[in-house]
Amino acid sequence: MERFTGTTSRGIRTPIIRDGDNLCEIVVDSVIRAAETEKFDLHDRDVIAITESVVARAEGNYVSVDDIAYDIQRHFPGGDIGLVFPILSRNRFSLILKGVARGANKITLLLSYPTDEVGNPLASLEQLDEVGINPLSDILSESRFRQLFGEFKHPYTGIDYLSFYREIIESEKCQAEIILANDPRAILNYSRDILVCDIHSSERSRRVLESCSEGLVYSLSDILAEPIEDSGYNEQYGLLGSNKAGEERLKL
Repeated sequence: MERFTGTTSRGIRTPIIRDGDNLCEIVVDSVIRAAETEKFDLHDRDVIAITESVVARAEGNYVSVDDIAYDIQRHFPGGDIGLVFPILSRNRFSLILKGVARGANKITLLLSYPTDEVGNPLASLEQLDEVGINPLSDILSESRFRQLFGEFKHPYTGIDYLSFYREIIESEKCQAEIILANDPRAILNYSRDILVCDIHSSERSRRVLESCSEGLVYSLSDILAEPIEDSGYNEQYGLLGSNKAGEERLKL
């Protein structure tokens, strides 16, 4: 039969998925029921995508903020850590930051600007043009950034992420310093031991830092890559891709 449509994407509704559920069975049954009810055909080479959050929920693969703190202390016994290029996200990074701060004495937070790697803004391109800043070369302290751009709230969440991340760090009785630059090597002027926090560009950031750092360099994929007692873990990705599951717990 001749086809008149190209790729079609559908979101399949499933029952609520809980710890211990048979995810394979739920997915297969849900897709088949949807196809029968909505009258669409399934074809060879169709793709079914399942979010990592749902997989973690079915597996019961959770970690606590205390688990993160413990593993941070194990990887960074010195307690002074530079964090490179985290995304600006309550769901994806706020609890990771909380756990790192709980396990550290000082955090130097290197943020990319004017946006993080997925486009969340700290300033607009128009603002950069007005003040004559070159984001490819200029390294800004938090105070200098404030002088230039003032308070900038995320257009959708209304959060000032500089203040938000500083508050998280300091709430764990950890010293905080924030700098803004787009070269990961800028962190080496402030911290010897580094935790690479970006997602899509993490391999490059780590490679660049390892080539010129004399200290420790780890990525989020190294943290909780093995269990802390009976905690969850992900051998391949660690905390990479994790998301919030409560005020003290994350799904891996």
